[in-house]
Amino acid sequence: MTKHIGVKLVNAFPMNRLAYNDFRGWQLPPDENGADDGYLVEYLDGGKPNTERFDGYVSWSPKEVFEKAYRPVSGLNFGLAIEALKQGKKVFRSGWNGKGMHLQLVKPPQSATPNDWRYDVTCGDEYTFVPGVKLMPWIGMKTADACFVPWLASQTDVLAEDWQII
Repeated sequence: MTKHIGVKLVNAFPMNRLAYNDFRGWQLPPDENGADDGYLVEYLDGGKPNTERFDGYVSWSPKEVFEKAYRPVSGLNFGLAIEALKQGKKVFRSGWNGKGMHLQLVKPPQSATPNDWRYDVTCGDEYTFVPGVKLMPWIGMKTADACFVPWLASQTDVLAEDWQII
């Protein structure tokens, strides 16, 4: 068995086990404690809805389990921000001064052939095909003046705890 770590964006609402069972129209099993603290969790990653009141898949999680697995969208560390980028999310720092700035992962499309992504990056503004130079995935930044440029993390960015997912 191998270990895995994931990043999911979810909606969560504090709710004890009994209230969740009542919400779903279920009888609380006699061997379960209805006063257990927890959360109603709505998964936003494409799962089929299992109740008419929510757009995503809904389940219940014990408080301790939920709080070990999830953090509020604001106040993430750099590692969690990178994991979110790998999942296709856009991230930004609340400490950045410019409006609308964010980061996103830029990667070759799945349908691209290797030659579609080979460029001579030494020709100024012109990109021309040169065999042997392959453009790899990179992190880009949408700047405050609506440009999109390659981005490099500073020490402050790496150590910050104010990353947020858009």
